[in-house]
Amino acid sequence: MSNLLQSIPEGRIDFAGQKLVDTISKIVLITAVVISFIAGFALQDIRVTFGLFGASTALLSLVVLPPWPMFNQHPVKWLDSKGNGKEKAS
Repeated sequence: MSNLLQSIPEGRIDFAGQKLVDTISKIVLITAVVISFIAGFALQDIRVTFGLFGASTALLSLVVLPPWPMFNQHPVKWLDSKGNGKEKAS
């Protein structure tokens, strides 16, 4: 249980996952702006515009903010170090 609680704030996602999050965010936000503007303009109500945009932003936050496993499918494999860190400088 302790390991699970410690891994949640780490938020490990790889570079491909970061690109996926960026792409999803751009597409959803641009689409939400267009739909919110059109709906608000058609109904002549600014509350509809902000309500739709706020709801879509909240939904997007639930999708992209947690470190879901789909964002860490290609983890970076680091090279092992050659020394143990106790080398003397000359």
